[in-house]
Amino acid sequence: MNCPRSMRILLFLAMLALPGFHHASGETLNRVVAIVNDDLVTLYELNKKIKELTGRTPVELRSQNEDQYYEVRGKILELLIDDKIKQAKVLEMGIEVSQKKIDDAIEKIKSDNKWTQEDLVSRIQKEGLSLEKYKENMREELERIELINYEVRSRILIREETMTQYYEEHKNSFSGEVKVHLASIFLLPKNPEDKKESLEIEKKGGDILARLKGGEDFKDLARKFSQGPGAEDGGYLGVFQLDELNPGLKKILEVIPEGGFTDLIIMPKGVQIIMVVKKEGGKAKSFEDVQDAIYGILYQEEIDKRYNAWIQELRERSYTKIIF
Repeated sequence: MNCPRSMRILLFLAMLALPGFHHASGETLNRVVAIVNDDLVTLYELNKKIKELTGRTPVELRSQNEDQYYEVRGKILELLIDDKIKQAKVLEMGIEVSQKKIDDAIEKIKSDNKWTQEDLVSRIQKEGLSLEKYKENMREELERIELINYEVRSRILIREETMTQYYEEHKNSFSGEVKVHLASIFLLPKNPEDKKESLEIEKKGGDILARLKGGEDFKDLARKFSQGPGAEDGGYLGVFQLDELNPGLKKILEVIPEGGFTDLIIMPKGVQIIMVVKKEGGKAKSFEDVQDAIYGILYQEEIDKRYNAWIQELRERSYTKIIF
């Protein structure tokens, strides 16, 4: 049985008197920060959401920039209020999203983008999410779509000319990830603090670079001179995703063709010459290959637009009170 709003608030206020809601010093660990119809938003929920969305605790945010902290806190509280309104509507309408629906939606995303499971997990991790959290977010998204289907009767229509225009404007984002096979010649001084030795290492590296430019084989010179990993294999380091490399190195390697090599790279602990053995991926996918993915993107944008308008209208009819 649902408690009236006033009863729920009284119950929560009574709970604040229980052990665990305050530090020994009297500092409040949890309290009400907003009332939403017959529900509550707590400080614990707010702080947890701040950490989830920013990657930093409220204490860390506030110590870095107090004005920015209050701005971020206010925006995240608004999101939580909207979520409470949405969840109440989900319960009222009896909307349930099964695990199969979640799994099917994820499989469709993989299919539309021509991703393997490894591709999906890699992208999720880049966003700082676990697979479990991604599935939880997917459930909430499917609930939003169900709400829109109930509340907005007009059918969402995505025209092909809109899709082709989006493709032309975002063609680069539909390129495959660039992978590079790299080899290296690395020279390491015995004592990095010895400036004379460091200059000798730089000179030796310059001589090797000149021999490379003169046509000598990179592998042979790596086997002969390199003191780094893979020297016995001609300096071969392995395969790397270009986006995961140091931004400065990425910028250099982007413009070097297969078989090309860098100038002398001077580092605190030595010098290095890097060769691009091979490049893979990076070519733009055709419209036919990505039209399903584009449809999904544009459909999602329309869902967001309609949802935001609907939640704003619903919020105007709801009782909300922020308590700070």
